[in-house]
Amino acid sequence: APWRLMMSLTPSRGCLLDLPWEDILVPHVLCHLPLQQLLSLQRVSKSFQSLIQLYLANMRCFDSSQIGPAIPRAAFVNLLKDNEVLQQLELQNCADWLTDRELLPVIGQNHHLHHIQLKGCAQLSRHALVAISLSCPNLRRLSLAHCEWVDSLSLRSLADHCKALEAVDLTACRQLKDEAVCYLVQKCSRLKSLSLAVNANVGDVAVEEIAKCCPELEHLDLTGCLRVKNDSIRVLAEYCPKLRSLKVKHCHNVAESSLSVLRSRGVELDVEPPLQRALVLLQDVVGFAPFINLQI
Repeated sequence: APWRLMMSLTPSRGCLLDLPWEDILVPHVLCHLPLQQLLSLQRVSKSFQSLIQLYLANMRCFDSSQIGPAIPRAAFVNLLKDNEVLQQLELQNCADWLTDRELLPVIGQNHHLHHIQLKGCAQLSRHALVAISLSCPNLRRLSLAHCEWVDSLSLRSLADHCKALEAVDLTACRQLKDEAVCYLVQKCSRLKSLSLAVNANVGDVAVEEIAKCCPELEHLDLTGCLRVKNDSIRVLAEYCPKLRSLKVKHCHNVAESSLSVLRSRGVELDVEPPLQRALVLLQDVVGFAPFINLQI
């Protein structure tokens, strides 16, 4: 397939490689090809190998899912060894092979990163987050979901150095407690999206601080945060006028009395109002569909 694609791009006279590499091929042709095909093109000739290496050195976005779930460690290091201009790094669910040894050199030489995805990268350590905080001052989006190695000290480092953060996913980062979350939002007041889902250590103290420090907040995920109660949800409604969605499923201490204000403002909630839940349950159990539809 890569060979046929190469032939289809070859001008009727001359060779594809005769086109200017940096001005034409890299920014206008190769950027439209899947990464897997580009890597296959390296085997066509030495000239193509040099062309692909030039492309890799100038690549702005790397997404490991374009290659496959299990990239050999040496291959990953080789792919990005010359790149110093990455802006997005997507490495979610790379727990089988990604460690600090592979990631830290890439982070250390790419200071323009503004989006990093490390969801499920369980073999990393707190040193990875410290490296990100020191090397990526312009970071805006960061996912650390299901990275249980994230601790309060590494999160403090992130907060101290990456104050332009707009979206942070800390789902199932179970070492974190209210104090660490409070420090983060005090330093990163531009946050628009934050997930603290599946974290039993997060409670009202953190949620109230989020509300007071992040007036631009649009999305908050508190799914399964069992210590969150009505009082902090009321503070959230008071201080976050731009809130668009709130997830509180399995927050058993959050009731409709605190959600109703947000619901009346059109905020998207992941729990239905009590009456609607009761009607749906009645429909399922008794089968009074026509009656229920009329009432709704």
